[in-house]
Amino acid sequence: MSASIPFNRPGVEGHELEYVRQSIDKGHISGDGGFTKQASMNLEAVFGGRVRVLLTTSCTHALEMAAILLDLKEGDEVIVPSFTFVSGVNAFVLRGAKPVFADIRPDTLNIDERQIETLVTPRTRAIAPVHYAGVGCEMDAIVDIAQRHGLEIVEDNAHGLFGTYRGRLLGTFGRMATQSFHETKNINCGEGGALVLNDPALIERAEIIREKGTNRSRFFRGQVDKYTWVDVGSSYLPSDMLAAYLLGQLEMAEHIQSKRQRIWERYAEALAPWCEQHGVRMPVVPEHCRQPYHMFYLLFPDLDARQSMIAHLRARQITAVFHYLPLNDSEMGARFGGRAGQCPVTESVSERLLRLPFYNTLSTADQDRVIETIMAWRS
Repeated sequence: MSASIPFNRPGVEGHELEYVRQSIDKGHISGDGGFTKQASMNLEAVFGGRVRVLLTTSCTHALEMAAILLDLKEGDEVIVPSFTFVSGVNAFVLRGAKPVFADIRPDTLNIDERQIETLVTPRTRAIAPVHYAGVGCEMDAIVDIAQRHGLEIVEDNAHGLFGTYRGRLLGTFGRMATQSFHETKNINCGEGGALVLNDPALIERAEIIREKGTNRSRFFRGQVDKYTWVDVGSSYLPSDMLAAYLLGQLEMAEHIQSKRQRIWERYAEALAPWCEQHGVRMPVVPEHCRQPYHMFYLLFPDLDARQSMIAHLRARQITAVFHYLPLNDSEMGARFGGRAGQCPVTESVSERLLRLPFYNTLSTADQDRVIETIMAWRS
């Protein structure tokens, strides 16, 4: 029997393990050590040195920090896509805000910018677009709406590191953006994230929030002679061992991206005729967007076809998975006014989307096996 092909498999690309060993030998494996600083500087360089990047324990925690920085209060509203991971809503709910669910575009599966303005009320404080699969949302329209209504933008860029919209890096359109380094991401350290601050006015408070509400960072810079509790906050610092692993990945970013591009393009080229024959749609990447090759998905005609393909692949030791369930139609979503039928594109896509195995070390032979198995379905 052939070996199984997982949906995801993290791999070592460079000096990750060597750096983890170094962090242990140096005797500093807790947060904000030397590797944390190096990884942060590497990411700041990715964004052109115009931003501040604070590493966090997860993208979820970066979103929670953003929600605190917004000073959200009970009754405030944040417009979010229904087609997203629950962290993108929980972060705001934890501060007392109400999520207002927007549907997605049928092409890129990003928040439908044409709906956003209809959802704005006097209580709206922010828009939280998600760059699905690393393909940029229509940020020109979203920025325009935000400016006209005095709203903040918090970009959930968990999928989009290195992606661009009209030549501008994703994660630089709002005052804040969040990144993920979960093991399924292009660049990963198992669990990890980052808060990207595009406004220098946010930096000092963000450091305090990240350090359990204390001014510890100012103390270590010699700006105060002792540190104390000055604001709300929590422990959002990642271990320096994880930052060491992350630095090793970041140093190999160009190599990683090149491999992922080859895998993505091989899927697209090989499956295009089959998809056309079976009424299956591949990802849509507009010409004005540069994607980071985060995932490859197929959109089937209906739920039965999608489930049949999952079973077909599983029977041949290949794991492919569906993605988000509509938040508007969830048990918690209903508590905030969500209901079935509210986001029809999200509800349809959720039943039809299938993500194929996609990871940095996916071999050509294994990818060929995935492709051949897909094309043998219902043949």
